[in-house]
Amino acid sequence: MGSFSIWHWLIVLLVIVLIFGTKKLRNIGEDLGSAVKGFKAGMKSGSDGDAGAAPAPADAPPQVTATAKKADANTVDVEAKTKS
Repeated sequence: MGSFSIWHWLIVLLVIVLIFGTKKLRNIGEDLGSAVKGFKAGMKSGSDGDAGAAPAPADAPPQVTATAKKADANTVDVEAKTKS
């Protein structure tokens, strides 16, 4: 009850070809090959260190800092204000 012999694999291959047909199997092989190539290309461009990353927009809004929060009197912070 070890591994299958070459004849077992040939029979399995023949049954698969009869079920799916050669054209459909060829299309599946082409799709799988192009997916692997695309994956490899994506991994290669991703490992080039942000070469494939989208550049930051030139007119990006500035970061909000603590000093900018203090300048606006209408901004309520999470700290509770006390009445004096």
